[in-house]
Amino acid sequence: MKLIASLTSPFARKVRIVLAEKHIECELQIDIPWDADTHVPEYNPLGKIPVLLLEDGTPLYDSRVIVEYLDHAAPVHNVLPKDARSHIVAKRWEALADGVCEAAATIFLEKKRPESQQNAEWMLRQEQKIFRALETIASDLGDHPWCMGDNYSLADIAVGCALGYLELRFPHIQWREAHPNLAHLMSRLNERVSFSNTAPPVQ
Repeated sequence: MKLIASLTSPFARKVRIVLAEKHIECELQIDIPWDADTHVPEYNPLGKIPVLLLEDGTPLYDSRVIVEYLDHAAPVHNVLPKDARSHIVAKRWEALADGVCEAAATIFLEKKRPESQQNAEWMLRQEQKIFRALETIASDLGDHPWCMGDNYSLADIAVGCALGYLELRFPHIQWREAHPNLAHLMSRLNERVSFSNTAPPVQ
């Protein structure tokens, strides 16, 4: 298999962490969707990463689809609970964390436009989504060691990738000070090889 990704994408990082946790060998092909010479649209008509190319060349896209596939394809070190209700709860955590990444990426891209063309009201709306989501994540985590209670899962991977992306792109958002339990969770996650080996490069 081959994973088409960038090193800064939180969605690609989520997939890379799952691959590492499940000890799945996969070639990494770096491709930046914003570059003029990108080949991403050849694999994903939406022009988004990550894309997982299966052995037969079939492309899978959207990180949530890819993670679901990987967890079923290699039924060891599962990151998703088997129980149907717990499975959905983990996916809800993932959706919330991905929403943080989507809102943050929207702001990041808007700030690339000339300042006179930037929509301040639109960026504020995205920032409010991030703050509300962080409040919910911190409240739901409470004093549990992991998002799903006592067991490490995709929920923690997704939340960790979202927090890591905020650290990379928006260091002014003081989520560690506002939510100490998220800071503790991130510290535990950063001790895992899968997280340390996929940390985005500082730019």
